[in-house]
Amino acid sequence: MAVEPGPAVAVHIRGLSKRFGSGDQMVKALDGVDLDFEAGKLSLIVGPSGCGKTTLLSVVAGILDADEGEVSIFGEVITKMGDRAKTRFRARRIGFVFQQYNLLPALTAAENASIPLVIAGWKKADAVAKAAEVLASIGMGKKVASLPSQLSGGQMQRVAIARALVHEPSLLVCDEPTAALDHESGQTVMGLLREAAVRPDRAVVVVTHDNRIFHFGDRIAHMDDGRVARVEDKSPDLSAA
Repeated sequence: MAVEPGPAVAVHIRGLSKRFGSGDQMVKALDGVDLDFEAGKLSLIVGPSGCGKTTLLSVVAGILDADEGEVSIFGEVITKMGDRAKTRFRARRIGFVFQQYNLLPALTAAENASIPLVIAGWKKADAVAKAAEVLASIGMGKKVASLPSQLSGGQMQRVAIARALVHEPSLLVCDEPTAALDHESGQTVMGLLREAAVRPDRAVVVVTHDNRIFHFGDRIAHMDDGRVARVEDKSPDLSAA
């Protein structure tokens, strides 16, 4: 019998499977994953390359469709939504942070961070002003008018975090956010993500193979061969940052 999500569960995953290819070339990337992530906490998905962790994050975020199983985010079942509804849900409720920053080179930091608001219909001036506030809150107030080419890798990732947070998402999903950063920048970025997680109406889920950041997590889901091998619940050790 499936376990019903409690009030603190932000992401509820049951029986999730995803295959790629067919016949002899078929690969089962996810194989019946059951997992929960709680609101107000930062969770990590870890494991070797090819274990299914990025596929899991992509299905949770509605980027990929599952073959079987269910994902609900704060009570809304994203795996039952049509493409249009899923796109609207992602725009309203999910923020994305990626390894490669994905900043537009001709836009300033504030303009890049404002993109989700512009897509949502905000006037550009209002969206950029709101993005500048978010950038200032994460230590980028002096860089709001800078182009990506004028920023370090850590600073570009902070702009990406501001872009992910500017529309106040319920779920923040991050795919290898520290992989391209040096140790100090990676610790700073994870500190910002940790701070973003600590609120009752949001969860932060990070896919990583970077064991330098494991101490930031409240929950660590270890994956192998498309399955969750074990789940480790713990108190984050922020003194190690």
